[in-house]
Amino acid sequence: MARNTTHTLGILAYPGAQLAAVHGLKDLLEAASRLRAQQAGSCVSFLVQVLEGPLEAPTTPWTALLLPPSLTGGALPEPSAARTDWLSARHAEGTVLCSVCAGAFLLAETGLLEGRPATTHWALAERFAGRFPGVALDADRLLIDDGDLITAGGLMAWVDLGLRLVDRYLGSAALLATARYFLVDPGGREQRFYSSFVPPLTHGDAAILKVQHWLQAHSGDKVSVPQLAARAKLGDRTFLRRFQRATGLNPGQYLQRLRVGKARDLLEQSDAAIDEVAWQVGYEDPSAFRRVFHKVMGLSPGEYRRRFAVMRQA
Repeated sequence: MARNTTHTLGILAYPGAQLAAVHGLKDLLEAASRLRAQQAGSCVSFLVQVLEGPLEAPTTPWTALLLPPSLTGGALPEPSAARTDWLSARHAEGTVLCSVCAGAFLLAETGLLEGRPATTHWALAERFAGRFPGVALDADRLLIDDGDLITAGGLMAWVDLGLRLVDRYLGSAALLATARYFLVDPGGREQRFYSSFVPPLTHGDAAILKVQHWLQAHSGDKVSVPQLAARAKLGDRTFLRRFQRATGLNPGQYLQRLRVGKARDLLEQSDAAIDEVAWQVGYEDPSAFRRVFHKVMGLSPGEYRRRFAVMRQA
C-alpha cells in the first residue's frame, strides 16, 4: 500500500504582501488537496501554512515556500538581511523557493538567482535588471520553473504558480480538476500576451531620443538606417551603436515592436481584416506581418484577436 505523503507549503506574508494573493494561494492549494483526496487511491495532500510574525525555522523543512506579490503603490518590498539569511537557510534545507511579481526581488536578494533564469512583472523588469544584472531575466515568460527556484510574473500569476505546484506534487489529474473547479486556464499563457512595449526615453542620448520621437509618429513609413542616422546627424555605424546602447534594440527590432503595439490596438478595437491591419501599421506583405507578430507576441494575429478583442455592441 502506498504511504501517505503530506507536502507542507509555506506562504510568507511579509510586510506589504498582497493579501488577496496570500489567501488566494491558500484557498487554491487547499482546494486542490481536497480534490486530490476525492480521486481513487489518493495518498498525497498539501498542508498550507501562512507565515506571519517572527521568522522561525520549521520543525521539518517545507516542501516549498512562496513569496507572494506586493501592492504598495510602486514601492518595492524593503530589503531585510534577516529575511534574506532566513530564505537562504530554507533553500539549503531543500525547500523550493517560489516568487510572484515583486516577490522576485526578495528571492534575488539571496543571491540564489545569480546566473539563473527568472521572471517578474513586466512593469518591474527594468528596475529588477538594474538591481540584479546577474540574473537571466526573461519578463516575457509568465512562469519559469527552474527546479529548486520558481518565479512567476504578474500580480495574478499566483494562480499559475499554484497550478504548477499542484501539477508537480499532486499530479496532472489534480491539476485539471483544480483548473476546472476554479474555471482557469491550466497553462500555456505568457506574460508578453499582456505587456506593452514601453520604449526607454530617459537614457540621456538626445540624438537617439529625437529619432525615437520621430519613429513614434512615423512607424508605418518606410525607413532605413541611413535615413534615421541622418535625422540623428550621426554616421550609420555610430548611430547603430548608440541606438542599441540607448534602447537595447536595433532599429529594426524597435520598429517591429512599435508596429506590433499599434497592430494590437487595431486587433483589439476594430473589425479590420488582418491584411488591412498589416497595411495600416506599415507592412505591405501580410505574411511578413504575421511572422513578425507571432515572433514578438507568441500568438498569431488571429489568435490574439480571438483572445483579446473587445466585445462591441452591434
